[in-house]
Amino acid sequence: MKLSILGLLGLESVTVADSLFISNSRSACCESLLSQERITFCINVSRQQPFPSFQQGQLLRIPVFDDPSEDLYKYFEHCSDAIEDTIQRGGNCLVYCKNGRSRSATICTAYLMKHQKLRLKDAFEIVKNARPMAEPNAGFWSQLQKYEDHLQRQQQRTLSSNTISHNKYIDSDYNVVKFL
Repeated sequence: MKLSILGLLGLESVTVADSLFISNSRSACCESLLSQERITFCINVSRQQPFPSFQQGQLLRIPVFDDPSEDLYKYFEHCSDAIEDTIQRGGNCLVYCKNGRSRSATICTAYLMKHQKLRLKDAFEIVKNARPMAEPNAGFWSQLQKYEDHLQRQQQRTLSSNTISHNKYIDSDYNVVKFL
């Protein structure tokens, strides 16, 4: 296995999915690493960790501590959609927190659940395989379970809506909508 100088210095980001990376704040502020991975968007999931000083991308702060009582759930949709938008435009996204363990892993897991349509267990397994130290705190895990329920209800409503719209037609003689 070939290690780069950055890897020897303990600076690394790991790929969670195509164009999605996770790391700690020390690595996230390394210009060489950001350039090497062609990062165009950074999500800093912390109140206190610094932003990188790179000019080629966008920055977003999600101001939460790694505390089980913090509400990270309210940011899941916005972060997931921002990551997806970055990827769809051909960019690369880095999600980080102080240690790259709890908050950033939670956001990456939420993204995979929403945009790759994965169950929580499967989404987290991908994150954990990419970054073995990933471990959302108990409060964040509970919020991911709530989010999984939300996404499943949303998917069921969409399926029900599609079924109804495919099973109705307008009778040309009476101009009435009928359900099959």
